[in-house]
Amino acid sequence: MATLLGNIRLRRYPVGPGMILIWITGAIGLSVAIYRWIVGLKITNMSDNRPWGIWISFDMMSGVGLAAGAFTVAAIVYIFNLKKLYPILRPTILTGFISYILAALTLLVDLGFPQRILNLVTNWNIHSPLFEIGWCVMLYTTVLLLEFSPVVFEALGWKAPLKLIRGITIPLVILGVMLSTLHQSTLGTMMTVLPYRIHPLWYSGLLPVYYFLTAIAAGMAMTVFETYHSARTYQQKFELSLVSTLTKWVPYVLGLYLVLRIGELFITGKYLYLSTDPWPTFMFLIEIMGGALIPAILFADKKVRNNSSGIVWAAFLTMGGLILHRFNTSLVFLNGDFYFPSAAEIIVSIGLSCLGIIAFDAAVRFLPMYPEPTPAKAKEF
Repeated sequence: MATLLGNIRLRRYPVGPGMILIWITGAIGLSVAIYRWIVGLKITNMSDNRPWGIWISFDMMSGVGLAAGAFTVAAIVYIFNLKKLYPILRPTILTGFISYILAALTLLVDLGFPQRILNLVTNWNIHSPLFEIGWCVMLYTTVLLLEFSPVVFEALGWKAPLKLIRGITIPLVILGVMLSTLHQSTLGTMMTVLPYRIHPLWYSGLLPVYYFLTAIAAGMAMTVFETYHSARTYQQKFELSLVSTLTKWVPYVLGLYLVLRIGELFITGKYLYLSTDPWPTFMFLIEIMGGALIPAILFADKKVRNNSSGIVWAAFLTMGGLILHRFNTSLVFLNGDFYFPSAAEIIVSIGLSCLGIIAFDAAVRFLPMYPEPTPAKAKEF
């Protein structure tokens, strides 16, 4: 049995009260999700005029966007041959894989008839943006599984499949970049079919470009956020120099996004809406300044990138900018009945996020993701 399991064994990282709370919250969220499957969507605040809510805007659109670090870092390491970033690649790939699994679970919770998700495979509607999104997400999740599989094969000591996967790594990464580019942008394409329902400050034919650019920036920011908190939790060194190297490209991505977004605002005359309604104006300025301009300035400063607190805060603002953009576009300023998520919707969203943390923690404890904790710091369960 020991030979069969190889290096798959429990690593004695400490378990704090925060992790216990996450387990409890995850169990509650999963229980409410199961209850929703039993009783239907009546426990939500969605309606015919609000066909989707927080599960799509946060768990799906924001979650998939934040997972973009997986294809970004993989491309930088393997295609652009920046091998020094390899130490942060495995946790980033794992984060992306878990995020896509959670997005699929969220979609099953959101669908009135979850079994009909199989229609994506059996009944093709090639004219729908959702057709491309669904297939790209399914295929890219498979790619992420294969990209992460060497960690499992190393733990099991399976040399043949490990050699095979390593031999096709570059084609896998290229395929992953192609699939990610398609579905990250097509999430924006899906919103372009609602020209009369989205507020003019957010509706644009360039939404596919905006969704793609913000995903790249927020994906790299998520890598910083995950690396920092993983280092603290699992007694590892925070790879500040590596994430600093990674995020020096964020100002260029956010800068391009800002030029396009502000330029379009004035070219189309939509800037006039900034003086007609204070609430959309306030949200627009918070999103642009707090979620794009300020993070771009912070990441452009080498001193900030080489400071743990500075780079983490810059990452936090960038992630917040993506989430706010997704919310403003697909939820807050989507015309229709007033919508605020029910308690059940909020509990499911928080619970599924906790399940993602639990899955990441389990992988770290049973697979060789990081070096072993030092005996002086390790604690017994």
